[in-house]
Amino acid sequence: MENSLSDNEMKALVTLLGDTDMEVVSLVEQKIISLGDAIIPALEQEWGQSFDSRSQKRIEDIIHNLQFENLKTKLLSWKNSDEQDLLEGLWLVATYQYPDLEYSKIKDQVQQLYYETWLEFKPEAVPLDQIKILNSVIFNKLKFSPNTKNFHSVGNSMINIVLESKKGNPISLCCLYMMVAQRMKLPIYGVNLPNLFILTYKQGRHQFYINVFNKGLVFNKQDIDNYLTNLQLKPNDIFYQPCSHLDIIRRVMRNMIVAFEKAGNEEKDAEIRSLLEVLTDENDPYASL
Repeated sequence: MENSLSDNEMKALVTLLGDTDMEVVSLVEQKIISLGDAIIPALEQEWGQSFDSRSQKRIEDIIHNLQFENLKTKLLSWKNSDEQDLLEGLWLVATYQYPDLEYSKIKDQVQQLYYETWLEFKPEAVPLDQIKILNSVIFNKLKFSPNTKNFHSVGNSMINIVLESKKGNPISLCCLYMMVAQRMKLPIYGVNLPNLFILTYKQGRHQFYINVFNKGLVFNKQDIDNYLTNLQLKPNDIFYQPCSHLDIIRRVMRNMIVAFEKAGNEEKDAEIRSLLEVLTDENDPYASL
């Protein structure tokens, strides 16, 4: 079978999607899915021309399945890449909810944040003063803030929504802050704490921490010790040192799972778990966080 259909063939298949015989519908769906995600524009066109609600719903499901499988492939490719670019990873996660989201749009928005910071940044300043500048730009000038009213909203894990609303959870705000800081050549990285994601400034033996969810509050190792004591947890090196971009994306997905669980959306909960499996391996020390 050829991996392309004429307009008439597509219309015939879409017509059959409205059939009451589920065996026929199943065969048609398999045929369409076998054509891959390149067929999505044609499906969208047929959806708009269809007057049968049953056919439209089945077209929607097929498009979602094609996009979902394509996202799995892209996430695996991202995981296996040498760079594991954080912004690209966040964009891929967001395309689960917003499949038409363009990477170039998100990249331009983050670049604009960098530009706004660069205008006021002082490379010669000491690290703590550099952090004060970042805090001033991100929280005062650009008005980013913690989303405390809807802390468990799935939108907090969508980079495009965080950029538009200027509100996010600890990890999404940290990601934006870190991407801007690293573009300023600052040695700032993510740290996976239990129940909280933070940043660390680490250069040689010089290290301190930043709570972006608390408007860039700077603190030290003893504060983390006290935090872990309050949680009745033993100190572990992973709670103090930088984590990888892969660790970050996996934690973003775990946040999404919690969001969908709280919303009672079992279908999306299961799908995100399936996507997380693509990125999971035996070397994930943060699986229980």
